[in-house]
Amino acid sequence: MQSNWSQLTRDQKREHRMKNWVEGTGIAFRDVKAERLYKERVTRHKKALMCEIPDRVPVQLPSANFPAYYAGYTMKRVMNDYEAMERAWIKFMEDFYEDMDIFRGPGEVHPAPAMEIIDYQQLKWPGHGLGDNVNAYQFVEEAIMGADEYDALIKDPSDFSFRFFVPRTVGALKPLQNFPPLNTLSFLFLTIAYPFEDPNVRAAFQSLIKAGEELEKWRKHVRAVERVSREAGFPSSFGGLAIAPFDVIADFLRGTKGVILDMYRCPDKLMEAVEMVTEFTIKKILSTLNATGGFNVSFPLHKGDDTFMSRKQFEKFYWPSLKKVMDALIEEGISVRMVAEGRYSQRLDYIKDFPRGWATWQFDQTDMANAKRIVGGTCCIAGNVPASVLITGTAKEVKECCRKLIETCAPGGGYILTGGAAATEAKAENLRAFMEAAREFGVYRQSEI
Repeated sequence: MQSNWSQLTRDQKREHRMKNWVEGTGIAFRDVKAERLYKERVTRHKKALMCEIPDRVPVQLPSANFPAYYAGYTMKRVMNDYEAMERAWIKFMEDFYEDMDIFRGPGEVHPAPAMEIIDYQQLKWPGHGLGDNVNAYQFVEEAIMGADEYDALIKDPSDFSFRFFVPRTVGALKPLQNFPPLNTLSFLFLTIAYPFEDPNVRAAFQSLIKAGEELEKWRKHVRAVERVSREAGFPSSFGGLAIAPFDVIADFLRGTKGVILDMYRCPDKLMEAVEMVTEFTIKKILSTLNATGGFNVSFPLHKGDDTFMSRKQFEKFYWPSLKKVMDALIEEGISVRMVAEGRYSQRLDYIKDFPRGWATWQFDQTDMANAKRIVGGTCCIAGNVPASVLITGTAKEVKECCRKLIETCAPGGGYILTGGAAATEAKAENLRAFMEAAREFGVYRQSEI
C-alpha cells in the first residue's frame, strides 16, 4: 500500500488496486491470442462494472460446479479427488474457451476430507449427510447461540467464537469449550501451556493440523487451475467474499426462527450485535484486501429480500449496517458486488444511492426492467436467466431469454449477462447459448462507445 494512501482520492485508490488486474501483471500468457483475449475481457468487464459502455455485454456463465458434472464426475468425486477436480475445471475452461468472458475456478468445491477430519457440522455434502449423487451442498441452519448470549458475543466476539461458537459447530473442537477465557491477562510461568495438559485439547488442535495439511493439498490444485486460466487469458476475480452483518447473526448464530423472534423480543440487543459485526466486517475486509491487493468484494445476501422482512424491518435491521460496510469499502477504493438472492423489487429505491459505477447488483428474481430504471443509473446490474431454463429448457429458449434481458438492461452500458442462480446441472448447449446471445444481441454500436 502506498505511503500517501490517505491522500489519494477514492478513484485513485481504485485505479491503484485494479492496476495489476487490468494490466495482467505477472501473467505468463500462453500465446498472443490469450494476451489479446485477456485485455479484451478485462476491459469489457471493467467498463461494465463502472457503468460505462463496453464493446459488448460481458457474460458470466452461472456454471457453479457444472465443470464436475460436465466431465462426468459427481460432486462427491471432485470433493475427495483433487486431481479429478483440477482436470474437470481445466477441461471446462478449454471446451468453453470462446464461450466465456469470466472463468471461475473450483474454489467453492470444499475439500471433504478436511471437513470430515474436524467433523464440521454446519454443512451437509454429497456422501456426508446427502446422497452420493447430489451435486450441491446443504447448509445446516440452527440456533447455535441462545438469545441470552448476546452479551457474551458483544463483550468479546473473539472469545465467544473460540470457546462457544466453534465447539458447537465443529465436533473435533468441542474440547475448546473448556478452554480458559481468552480475554484474561496472565503472567504466570507456563500458563499458556496449561490447557494442553488435557489430551482432548491436544487432540482438538492436532485435528486442525491434519485438516490444514489436507487444505494445503487441495489449495495446490485450486491454484493450478487459477494459473492455467490466467495464462489462457481469463481475468481473476481479484477480490474477496463477505457476509452482510445481519446475515452473520441470522445465518450462523441464531438461525431464521431465532432472529425473527429477536427482532420482536430483544431488538436492541440484536441491533447492538449487528453494529459490532459491522465494525468487525469492515476491519476484516480492509485487512484482507490490503494484504492481497484485491479490489472488489462480493456479498451473497440472504435475509434482506422482500419475502423475509418488511420494508420497515429492512430499514431498521438490515440496510443501515450493510450500507455502512459498502460505503466504508467504496471510500477505500474497493468495488462491491451484491448478490441479491430472492426478490428485491421493494428494495430498489434503497439500494441505488451509491456513487456511479462502484456497486454491482446481481439480481435473482427481481424484475430487471425496474432494476434498470431505478438502479441502473448509478449501479451496474447483472442477471437473471433462471436456473430452471438452463436446466430444463432448450438452447433456443435460453437465447430468447438472454435477448430480452439484453434489450432491457444493456442500453447505456452497465449490464452483465448472467444467471439468477447457479445451475450446476445445466445443459452444455444452453450455456453456449449465453455467449451466442451476447454476440448476436449484445454488441454496442461504435457511436455508443
